[in-house]
Amino acid sequence: MRTLPVCFALGILLATACSSTAPQPSAAAAPPPQARAATPPPPWTLTEPRIREIVGRVRAGRDLTPGSWPNGARVAVGLSFDVDNETGSLRDNLQSPSLLSQGEYGSRAGIPRILALLDRHKVPATFFVPAVTALLHPDTMKAIAAPGRHEVALHSWIHERNSQLDEATERELMKRSIDTLERIAGRRPVGMRTASWDYSPYTLGLAREFGLLYDSSLMADDRPYEVLANGQPSGVVQLPVEWILDDFPYFWMDRASTVRPTMTPDEVFSIWKAEFDGAYEERTLFILTMHPHVTGHRSRIAMLERLVSYIESRPGVWFATHEQIARYAREHGTTRPQG
Repeated sequence: MRTLPVCFALGILLATACSSTAPQPSAAAAPPPQARAATPPPPWTLTEPRIREIVGRVRAGRDLTPGSWPNGARVAVGLSFDVDNETGSLRDNLQSPSLLSQGEYGSRAGIPRILALLDRHKVPATFFVPAVTALLHPDTMKAIAAPGRHEVALHSWIHERNSQLDEATERELMKRSIDTLERIAGRRPVGMRTASWDYSPYTLGLAREFGLLYDSSLMADDRPYEVLANGQPSGVVQLPVEWILDDFPYFWMDRASTVRPTMTPDEVFSIWKAEFDGAYEERTLFILTMHPHVTGHRSRIAMLERLVSYIESRPGVWFATHEQIARYAREHGTTRPQG
């Protein structure tokens, strides 16, 4: 018979002794059944009423496209920039200086180029800013929000995903973000874009609770519309977005995955130009989403300037902030004209 090593045998004796004398968790210490995360049922088992309940929580309501935009313009153009910077890495607890420097580029190099372009063309824009970005780059915020310049709007605390939050946490982060942007940018934000365009069951209700005029996170239309909450008008104007009108899918580089830039600036220009031409013909709305640490690079800024120049060459274009577009749509929106 083999002899067990002394330390191994001693370990067994100690484990046995501890297991017989240590207090065992009681049934009362276990979390109550309702506190445990419930496993959702397979989707094919959902009843029709349940399906209607799920899809009806947040839905597109009446079209808010006005008969014409200010001064008889055919189309409203809203250029927007999500100033995520370092928050995408910080949210995922990625603390590599290399990754963080990728985000820092947005404020250090990208924003100055973007502001210079907008100044040259005398075009206003909306900057959706995570509050942590504002804390890290207060001078950038002041440059964006200088009198007569651009709108600063809500874009989360640290680019958190709302669908992963409970209601109390989402409310606290939204309030903290609004207060921080108001303090640093000098004006309380009136609109929001959720980080990653992510919605929880509570997001729309909280937007109403904080008195926000508009949201720009949903994708049910190309035109502005009023958001429905459980089938009822919410009063919140939606300025819809779309991944094909976002720079990130075309240009982002992630060294830890297979995500690589797949398109040239010329190819992206052709897509965005075609989308603008469609909005122009339909007399509706063109919303473009960009990121300073993505579009702020030199070849892409050149492409954006080319696009802005093309849009300016068409008669009847109204460049405006998201707030200006939302206010006009809410006040003058009608059912979509036919023909």
